[in-house]
Amino acid sequence: MTRAALLVLADGRFPAGGHAHSGGAEAAVKAGRITDAASLEEFCRGRLHTSGLAAAAIAAAAALGVDPVALDTAADARTPSEALRTAARRLGRQLMRAARATWPDPELDALAAKFPKGAHQPVVLGLAARAAGLGPEDAAYCSAYEGVGGPATAVVRLLSLDPFDATRVLARLAPELDVVVRSAVDAARSAVDDGVGVLPAGSAPLLEISAEAHAAWAVRLFAS
Repeated sequence: MTRAALLVLADGRFPAGGHAHSGGAEAAVKAGRITDAASLEEFCRGRLHTSGLAAAAIAAAAALGVDPVALDTAADARTPSEALRTAARRLGRQLMRAARATWPDPELDALAAKFPKGAHQPVVLGLAARAAGLGPEDAAYCSAYEGVGGPATAVVRLLSLDPFDATRVLARLAPELDVVVRSAVDAARSAVDDGVGVLPAGSAPLLEISAEAHAAWAVRLFAS
């Protein structure tokens, strides 16, 4: 295993398409739910412990070799919003392109063939980590950090929030991110023997509802 590969995969400059998505932050800003660093922190905390945990567990399970088709079905079941499912598959397709170019691997090729329109992003992320020689903890950390880092970066653009304040939010959330990753990896290891039904299914209904409204906007800065 090479930790340098983790840096490449987690780097915001990795061409996986995440820069075009706000993780629900754009809708939250418009609704007045994010107005400053404190409310950004609460928004990110909510994402981390609900949909963030679910995504991290799926990514970890994929890195452990759990059937990616079953994991994609599990991701669908944990994403009621059609807009979010569409966004997750678009992100998965873009990540797949980047991962196959960076770490050519037959498992990535097979998944791309099964899902020409894109598998869910956490599934692809887990397989990309696996192809890069990384483990389930690495995949879970990438997923969990992306789940809070994306909104934080987006809010810097949406509100002209001081980047130092946004970074401080992420640092404050670091201990909670460690807890979420441990839970995600434990669940993923259970899924190896017990199936994908044991994976976390925490939901964030307001994110789902807001995503549907956001998708209908005529003008928006972010795709989701």
